[in-house]
Amino acid sequence: MSSPHLKAIIFDIGGVVLHSPFIAIDEFELEKGLPKNYLNVSITSWGPNGAWQKFERGELSLFTFYEDFGRDLSDTDNGNKWYAEYCARKSIELPPALPTVLDIDGRELFGRMMRQSTAYDCHILRAIHRIRASGRWLIIALTNNYSKHITDSSSSTPLAAGQPPIRVPDSELQFLGWEDRAKIHLRTLFDDFCDSSELGMRKPDPEFYLLACHRNGIRPGEAVFLDDIGMNLKPARVLGMETIHVPIGGTLDAVKQLEGKLGIDLTSDLDHDDTTSAKVKL
Repeated sequence: MSSPHLKAIIFDIGGVVLHSPFIAIDEFELEKGLPKNYLNVSITSWGPNGAWQKFERGELSLFTFYEDFGRDLSDTDNGNKWYAEYCARKSIELPPALPTVLDIDGRELFGRMMRQSTAYDCHILRAIHRIRASGRWLIIALTNNYSKHITDSSSSTPLAAGQPPIRVPDSELQFLGWEDRAKIHLRTLFDDFCDSSELGMRKPDPEFYLLACHRNGIRPGEAVFLDDIGMNLKPARVLGMETIHVPIGGTLDAVKQLEGKLGIDLTSDLDHDDTTSAKVKL
């Protein structure tokens, strides 16, 4: 069913426009013998005071984040408590044994996540190109991101307000898969790019969604929002946005839903379209 009132399409980046970094977490958990979603639950449960959340709001330097991220995920006292609560909420059988000691290397895990998410999803990229060619809708990115830190220093102290960043060594950019960031300009796909690390707020804070709308002169009810995380879709719906969930492996179905809302072709001639996956970073 088409939605003729729409004026903008708002895309999440990691897990929607780019491949999901959470695939790397799944693989890491499997290698370490951890229950599925153990680390994801820990990341989320730290709430606004977690290293991940602070990093996405631009409050931690890259190398400080590595240390704090590893420390957060190695905390089995909280991790086990939160995972037991998660299993109870989801009616999942709690594993007979949870880890008693963990030593998670934050740099190793984050590096794997970033290298996993350096390629475009071909279905979403094709859709963006066709939406842009129509000239009928704004295309906006709304992302929990860390691009502020691409040129950060190796300082072990948090960033001071207004502090100019110092370039990360090329070797570290290569480790993260960010060395090709200047070759492919992700941001040029969008009319506006709302980056949590630059704006100091992150999803699912409703103010972040409202800021994206205000910056682009639209009301929430005039936008459709695509994200891979259900928790990020809830505030969008409360604000009046239409939403499309994009699960891992489900981008083509999500594009078909978007196609129905916009009333334009976003999926035909798949075998003849020259849009392919390409490496990228913000």
